[in-house]
Amino acid sequence: MNVTIQPGKLHGLVTAPPSKSYGHRMLLCAQLAEGDSVISGLSESEDILATKDCLSALQQKSPDAVFPCRESGSTLRFLIPAALVLCGGGIFTGTPRLIERGIGIYEEVFLEAAKSGADICVEKEPGQIRINGNLPAGDYQMRGDVSSQFITGMLLALPLLKEDSTLNVLPPVESRPYIDITIDVMKQFGVIIEEPEPNFFVIRGGQKYQAGSYQVEGDWSNGAFLYAFREIGSDLQIEGLNPDSLQGDKACLSFFKMLPDQIIDLSDTPDLGPVLFAVAAAKGGGSFTGIRRLRIKESDRAQVMADELEKFAVSCEITENEMTIHSSGLKKPEVPLDGHNDHRVVMALSILASITGGMIFGAEAVRKSWPDYFAVMQKAGMDLRIEDSHAEQAGIGEADEYRL
Repeated sequence: MNVTIQPGKLHGLVTAPPSKSYGHRMLLCAQLAEGDSVISGLSESEDILATKDCLSALQQKSPDAVFPCRESGSTLRFLIPAALVLCGGGIFTGTPRLIERGIGIYEEVFLEAAKSGADICVEKEPGQIRINGNLPAGDYQMRGDVSSQFITGMLLALPLLKEDSTLNVLPPVESRPYIDITIDVMKQFGVIIEEPEPNFFVIRGGQKYQAGSYQVEGDWSNGAFLYAFREIGSDLQIEGLNPDSLQGDKACLSFFKMLPDQIIDLSDTPDLGPVLFAVAAAKGGGSFTGIRRLRIKESDRAQVMADELEKFAVSCEITENEMTIHSSGLKKPEVPLDGHNDHRVVMALSILASITGGMIFGAEAVRKSWPDYFAVMQKAGMDLRIEDSHAEQAGIGEADEYRL
C-alpha cells in the first residue's frame, strides 16, 4: 500500500486506539482463567489477531499445536512458557524477521534449568521454532537488558505450577514499565506477584486466574503520534488515554518538551524512538541514548529512521547506543519514503510528510498496531491518497468485545 500525503494540519477530536500491551496480557490471562471472560475495547490489529489465533492453539493442550505468531514478538514470547506448562511445548511460526529476532533469553533459561533436571528442547527451522518439554518451578535468573517480553512470559506462566518459584531479573532492567503492566493485569485477574526486592519476584504456585469482565485502556505508544502532530502545529483534541496509566510511553509528553536541547534516554521506552526522531527532525534536532534495543524491533529503527530522515535533508550520527539528529529544516523528499515493514516507522514518516508532502510505500505496516490509522488521519483533515487494491483494509475498525 502506497500513501501520498500533501502538506497540511490536522484538527478535531481523535480517540487513541486500544493498548496492545494491555490487550495481549488480558487475552492470555483470560485464556488461563477458569470460566468465561469478556474483554472490551480490543483492537483488530495484526498483533492482537495473532494472539487470538494462538489462544486457540493453546486450547489444544498438545505439544504439536501450531502457534501462528505472524510478526508479533509479544505473542511469541508471552506464549512459550504457558505452552510448556499447559501443552508440553508447541510449534511457533512467524515471519522471517520475527524468527530472526529469536528467543535467545529463553534458551539461556532452559539451559540453566537443565542443570536441575528440566528437559526442554528447542529446534529452529526456517519460519518456525519448535519447543518441547515442561517448565518446572524453580529459582530463575534472566537478563533485564534485552526485552521485558521474556520476563512477562515467565511471570504469566509460573503461577500455574504447584510449587513456588522466584525470578531474579539482572540489571540493567530496561522497559520496566511493561513489567509493571504485566503485574497489574495479573492482579486484576486475581494472581499476585510479590517483589520483596527491586526486580526480584516471588511467584507463589497453585494460583488461579479468575474470569470476569475487563476493559482495555487507550494506547500511549500510538497516542504519542497524535501528540506529535500537536507538537508540529496541528490542532488536535485527544481522548481515550489514561493520564495515570502504568504505560511508560506516556513519557512522550515530557520528552517532546525536552527537544531539541536535552538528551533523551529511550531505554525504558524504545517504541517512542521513531516518533521522537520525527519530531526532533521537525524541531531542529535532538540527542538520544538507550537506542540499542531499537535495532531488534520490526526493523533496525535507529538506522532506518536515519536513512529516511536523510531524504528530508536531515543528517544523523549513530553509535551502538546513541543517536544525534541534526536538522536545520525539512525539505520535501525527492524519492519515495520506505516504511521498512515497520508500523511505527510508517507513522513517524507520515508526521514529516504532513509538513513537506511525500509518498510512503509499504504503508500497510500500520495494520500491525493501528489498522485504521490512515482512515483516522484522513478524518482529522490529512490530505492523502491511498494506492492499494485492498485499500478498504486501511479502514478496519475495532472489535467492541472478545469473549473467552
